[in-house]
Amino acid sequence: MFSRRRALGLLAATGALTALPATARRADAAARPAAARAAAFVGDPVHYWNGVLLDVFRKQTGVGPGPLARAAAMTNVAIFDAVSAYYNTWYRMKYRPYLEAPKYSGAPFQQGPDEQERVIGFTARDILVRLFPNESLFVNQRFKDRFGNDWTAFDILKPLIAEPTAKRVWDHRLLDRSSNEDAYNLDGIPGAWRPTGGASCSQESDAVDPHWGLVDPFAIPSGAHFRPPTPERFATYEALLASEEYRKQVEEVRRVGSATASAADRDADKTAAAWFWANDADRTYKPPGQLIDHTRVVTALRKLDTYENARLFALLSLALADAAIAEWDVKYRTEIDLWRPVSAIREGLGDTAWQPLGATPCFPAWASGHAAFAGAWGTIMRAYFKTDAIAFEGRTDDTKSPVRSRRFTGFRHAEEENAMSRLYLGVHYRWDATDGLQLGRDVGNHVFTNKLQEI
Repeated sequence: MFSRRRALGLLAATGALTALPATARRADAAARPAAARAAAFVGDPVHYWNGVLLDVFRKQTGVGPGPLARAAAMTNVAIFDAVSAYYNTWYRMKYRPYLEAPKYSGAPFQQGPDEQERVIGFTARDILVRLFPNESLFVNQRFKDRFGNDWTAFDILKPLIAEPTAKRVWDHRLLDRSSNEDAYNLDGIPGAWRPTGGASCSQESDAVDPHWGLVDPFAIPSGAHFRPPTPERFATYEALLASEEYRKQVEEVRRVGSATASAADRDADKTAAAWFWANDADRTYKPPGQLIDHTRVVTALRKLDTYENARLFALLSLALADAAIAEWDVKYRTEIDLWRPVSAIREGLGDTAWQPLGATPCFPAWASGHAAFAGAWGTIMRAYFKTDAIAFEGRTDDTKSPVRSRRFTGFRHAEEENAMSRLYLGVHYRWDATDGLQLGRDVGNHVFTNKLQEI
């Protein structure tokens, strides 16, 4: 174990310790530099660093929700393992860590000032700059905003616990197949997904993350483990397109998802919901980010402490990351890579003038990623709080939303509206929403049952 005593010995041997002020050479050698001690920490550090994560999301362009969900999971399990090590060192560790949570100090040393804050801050900064090296200046500035000094200032907690924790998470995911860049090959027949137009979706190579269903999950056995049946159990495109159920699905989205839908087909509230949950465009925090933000709202209302926040955000992020992997398995690795409503209506029905309300993402329709994220989120929140009935006001980044926030009576209300919003936007069929929602719930149940459990 890399103890505080050993770390101080190594620093002394290299001469680094003698350069420190006398106060840093006492038994409480973990004391922060004077500039940092002047920092006034406002709000929970888990909330703060998830806010930094969402700001980083907003700065990404052309990045799909899968890689962002993966980054959220890596960030939050690193924070949780670091907090777990802090509790294991000075108090009692109540939950199993994701990877490890070794003690990093002990008698005769004492806990340093703001030690939990520093453990979280250095760990979060380290994993974020590993994940988003192009945003290192931004992340480092946000560290300085929080602490009052640069991250490079001496702090014994960096080599003792923060850097090893971040590296452990990084190494654990290094060969998870997320860097696979295999091209997508179109099935090329009616009913099969094809590019839907525009500069970013004009050819098969524009398909977003076709390999993501093969990424190693964080918690579930495999991306295919909770795979729902092919839409209405049709095994071929020909059988699917010939079915009455498919016809009903297409006709519904043709009515309610049209850019020119009547108020009878899509009223003002459903239109508002469609845009509120969209967040598909660059410069938004994307669908995973919106649910992380909603979690910040709920946990602030419930006044969770930092340890509990770290656990909940880690559970949530694990569920979101695995929901993305399971969802992309459905999109690209099942028998049917279903074409989007805009293709079904224009090419299949010949209604070439039809326009969806929103922009269509560049990947197959079945099933809905928004719905899967929503189901995973709602399941984790219900399981954690042991109730669905927690009202909250959620927010959105989408500039086309007529409102910045919407009120929800509970988690099921929010998750079901999120899933159905894709139908109202004209980019998904109803079965995309219902199958995606159930897939996310299955993933969420597995994560909550098997990870970060009480000791």
